[in-house]
Amino acid sequence: MKVVILAGGKGTRISEESKLRPKPLVTIGGKPILWHIMKQYSAYGFHEFIICCGYKGHMIKEFFVNYYMHQNNVFFDLCEEICEVKDNIVEPWKVTLIDTGLETLTAGRLLKVRKYLEEQPFMLTYGDGIADIDIHQLVQYHQKHKKTVTISATKPEGRFGALYMDEATHEIKGFKEKARDDQNWVNMGFMVMEPKIFDYLGKGETMLEGVPFEKLAVDGQMDAYFHKGFWSPMDNMHDREYLENLIKSGKASWVAGKNKV
Repeated sequence: MKVVILAGGKGTRISEESKLRPKPLVTIGGKPILWHIMKQYSAYGFHEFIICCGYKGHMIKEFFVNYYMHQNNVFFDLCEEICEVKDNIVEPWKVTLIDTGLETLTAGRLLKVRKYLEEQPFMLTYGDGIADIDIHQLVQYHQKHKKTVTISATKPEGRFGALYMDEATHEIKGFKEKARDDQNWVNMGFMVMEPKIFDYLGKGETMLEGVPFEKLAVDGQMDAYFHKGFWSPMDNMHDREYLENLIKSGKASWVAGKNKV
């Protein structure tokens, strides 16, 4: 099963980094978040990727062009024009990089890679979020429930405490830390789709999460796999710092399928 990664957005909310590189190439632990996402899928045996490029997409192409040399130690003899690779660190990946346009919305990006999917079921995720999700269980859940689309849903960790107060007098009566169970379920990416999804995309002029998903829900063709483990987007510099600190502290549960049984 192939994995489609949406990697074409401009990442305006993390502009400190995205003005220099596409958001999927913003690093955590010295590696692009795109690399972390691909390693997670690869740990479960999914090695074929289709990456939907857009904003600064040439940099994503250059990342893979230079990937082998960057991962290995290299010896150069400049006088003799000799280059020797001292290691043989390789990935079992097959990567197709498709320019899906600068302003294209997510439904349109998916339409532009349809022919590379060969009318087979596939997985789709965003290029800016990471999780310790069990990909095998996700796929098995999708196959069991036989919907057109299965999304992964989670309740984000609470970031803001709740106030108890008298709204008439504005007097504070107490505080409550907002627990994870108090949150709403959100789509965290890590989706599985059947080819029938393309019947819902029209001309690709909307976001996937808009009209296409709404129609799927009305038709009873969308299901949710609940994930109660770790998940975090990388929307801004605070998120990046949070993920960076998890790696430095050895608490990055998603690293290379760390939760894989």
